[in-house]
Amino acid sequence: MRNRLLSMTLAELSEGHPGIAQFIASTDARPSRRLDSWLDSLDENRLSDLGMDRERVLEHLEILAAQVQTGETEQRVRSLTILGGHDKSGQPENLNLMLKTGDVLCIVGPTGSGKSRLLADIECLAQGDTPSGRRVLVNDAPPEPGSRFTSHRRLIAQLSQNMNFVVDLSVGEFLFMHADCRRVKNPETVVADVIACANELAGERFTADVSLTQLSGGQTRALMIADTALLSASPVVLIDEIENAGIDRKKSLDLLIAKEKIVLISTHDPILALMGSRRIVIRNGAVADFITTSEAEKANLSILEHIDQGLMDLRHQLRMGRRIETALNWTLE
Repeated sequence: MRNRLLSMTLAELSEGHPGIAQFIASTDARPSRRLDSWLDSLDENRLSDLGMDRERVLEHLEILAAQVQTGETEQRVRSLTILGGHDKSGQPENLNLMLKTGDVLCIVGPTGSGKSRLLADIECLAQGDTPSGRRVLVNDAPPEPGSRFTSHRRLIAQLSQNMNFVVDLSVGEFLFMHADCRRVKNPETVVADVIACANELAGERFTADVSLTQLSGGQTRALMIADTALLSASPVVLIDEIENAGIDRKKSLDLLIAKEKIVLISTHDPILALMGSRRIVIRNGAVADFITTSEAEKANLSILEHIDQGLMDLRHQLRMGRRIETALNWTLE
């Protein structure tokens, strides 16, 4: 396939290949130029701007072309299994945990106990080559070596507590670019759905023409949760301490579960911790305990959600510039 690509013009390559068209458009290259000639013309400064050498550029274009030609779809993940490694003292970790689509697992433990390390192991599909020594299986088997570090077909999406955009695009431009890369049908509808969904999760609404860099922290996380649920094909979502993001946590989880994602949440928040059917406790860098959410905890969750809704209402009043002078008389019924 490589020789055929090299003999094609950039215009021919772009036709029917949205990813290639977008990549080439970003280089300001002449469409009539052949790929081999264009590659030869790239100087070191241009290659530095692209962040790749000539071989990497060609490999990148080959991958994009193969995705379209083969109708490549993301791997269907039925289960994710985490096998124990060792704790910070080198003692074996007793862990053999299988998660299936629709599962929500919460990860709790003191600051510095190793919650983020567990998420990092899952994100890179660790194979005993991380500080914890854990291994992660996909559908009861080790992942293909090439799938662990590839930039496409990512199985894992991560949403962290510190997320900020640096790219100078509007919300709409970013989402249309993502939709184009995903080759979705009816991108206008999908983009509108993502923005509407994000506004349901965020405290302050925004529109498609707002710059990404102008979004608040809560708006950014709301947008990425909506994007992950409605546009991203990643079947596994890792969420790292988003309780202070200023978004509707229950709606966020319900949205991800409805899209049959496997969701893992590292949290100190009792509401998030009790939303999952199970939670694991991390101590000294290893899983120390498994807890299944009890009926009594589910009853307490209802009370906590009631209190939380009252607090959200108060936050909304503050945002609207209103006074909070009415006597608070919340009931727990």
